[in-house]
Amino acid sequence: MHTGAIPGLRLWGGAAYHGGMPATRYSKYDRKLRVIVTRRLPQAVETRMAELFDVELNFADTAFTREQMAAAMAAADVLVPTVTDDIDASLIEGSGPDLKLIANFGTGVDHIDLAAAREKGITVTNTPGVLTDDAADLVMALILSVPRRLSEGEKLLRAGQWGGWAPTGMLGHRITGKRLGIVGMGRIGQAVAARARAFGLSIHYHNRHRLPKAAEAPLEATWWPTLDAMLERVDIVSLNCPETAETRRMINAERLGLMQPHAYLINVARGALVDEEALVSALGSGRIAGAGLDVFEQEPAVSPQLLKLPNVVLLPHMGSATFEGRQAMGEKVIANIRMFGDGHRPPDQVIADF
Repeated sequence: MHTGAIPGLRLWGGAAYHGGMPATRYSKYDRKLRVIVTRRLPQAVETRMAELFDVELNFADTAFTREQMAAAMAAADVLVPTVTDDIDASLIEGSGPDLKLIANFGTGVDHIDLAAAREKGITVTNTPGVLTDDAADLVMALILSVPRRLSEGEKLLRAGQWGGWAPTGMLGHRITGKRLGIVGMGRIGQAVAARARAFGLSIHYHNRHRLPKAAEAPLEATWWPTLDAMLERVDIVSLNCPETAETRRMINAERLGLMQPHAYLINVARGALVDEEALVSALGSGRIAGAGLDVFEQEPAVSPQLLKLPNVVLLPHMGSATFEGRQAMGEKVIANIRMFGDGHRPPDQVIADF
């Protein structure tokens, strides 16, 4: 096995770090698993990894270059990437014989070529379920912020341009009584719906499959079998589905044209779900009233045209950015690695439908 250090990483683990503590053994291995982590994780998570594994941590917290990623995949038993890492078929094909697990720190796995991983015999895991509340809270924050023009008001105040209260000043729209259209009614979509109901919104949703009546009834939710039909009828659209070949750029110029002029678009899922150029045009022309975005097509780059628009709230991909959520993600990664190392199927193994 390759034993050289990966540039920019520092090795933790082993008897020197642990003061002679014997290594944890795994049924499939006669040594500690070599785990390489591509970004900084919560300190408690990194410390626990150092106790359990032969781990290399990225203290610089800069994204791996392609060369660093290739070196890591040639050296590791387990790779722990994040959504900022593009792990394509070429990198997977060139990985070392010891790499048998990619334990993703995050729920989405669209940045990993799952077909190539399966062909190479590499298991992929993720961290589902722990970010539901955090993501749903941020969706709700944007649903409140955009129609009420909170970002515009805050900028006006900071710029020293606020002249005091006026009967017609900073008028926005109330959300009570409006129709919310949710695209993707999984865990996060349903959590958004529950919050929105408390604010007096009526719930509409588009999903590949209709929810059971027991799930629909408490939300008083209306299912639309076609996305286009729903877009024409709702006041706010929230995207809460994964990025796939079918969903990529699903919100394009044609579908933005279906939305009502007073409607708002909220996206905390994946930037690639929206044709950003078409969205800029729709926002700039007043074709739709506004948008709240936590993700972008080419992030971390953000369209300069988006930055200039007053009717859009822009956030730096912070939907999962809570201390509690990131800690829980790390704990899931560790659980997946330990289960794998013990020769069992990890609890969060990703099963792709090819």
